[in-house]
Amino acid sequence: MKSALVIESNFSLESRTLSRRTVELPAQPDFLLVYFPASATLRLFNPHTACQLEPLRGEALLVRLAPQLLIETATRLRLLRTASQLLFRHAGQPVSDARLRATLDALVNEMESGAPGWREMLASGIQQLSVHLLRRHINVQRSDEVELSRVGIVDRRLRRALEFMHDNCGRELSLAEIAGAAYLSEFHFARLFKKITGATPHAYLAALRSERARRLLAETDLSIGEIGARVGYTSQSHFTKVFRAASGLTPKAFRAAATKLK
Repeated sequence: MKSALVIESNFSLESRTLSRRTVELPAQPDFLLVYFPASATLRLFNPHTACQLEPLRGEALLVRLAPQLLIETATRLRLLRTASQLLFRHAGQPVSDARLRATLDALVNEMESGAPGWREMLASGIQQLSVHLLRRHINVQRSDEVELSRVGIVDRRLRRALEFMHDNCGRELSLAEIAGAAYLSEFHFARLFKKITGATPHAYLAALRSERARRLLAETDLSIGEIGARVGYTSQSHFTKVFRAASGLTPKAFRAAATKLK
């Protein structure tokens, strides 16, 4: 599987080699599927939760689905109700599902083929994937503590802080500022955020900045230094270090992978 990257408004697909013994995945805003075709190993991860891949190496497909995509699909299927949240049932655990693997294999084949209409085929495959996930792997749970916001379905206690981070990730943010958006003390906010997401507020902010940088690298011709500045890093070397820690690739390598399928 060749290294390649496709970024659309509500999903992205990335094929690359994972070589580190243990891969840390910081809390990020999207639903994430990590698939190793050679070993048929598949894991699913929920948004806003930190996770870790136990020693797994080889060619991998990373599929990110924006919460809005699944929310809209669940609404059309009449699965989503007020005060409900969408969560993978067995997040982080190996998933055995031949049909799901076949859909992911088809996505890989389309990315590699580059045949006419491959982007339309990817979009169609992602829609089928979304429906299948909602049928088989996602629980729609009623909860008085969640609500629909601009950043998806989130814990209402963190909504203002998460929206604040999304709106201001292009500048330096102190813990006091972020906690203030949620009307909580720094201590109580940091503890609550860690309990709910599994990550610290600044780790989540770094992942959010990385996701925004991914799109700028793939969709614009801005210099790497300018992109780093736009997502809150005045030092290009610091931006490169943080981006590589979050994505496994340098910004330059990531942009090279993204241009292969344009």
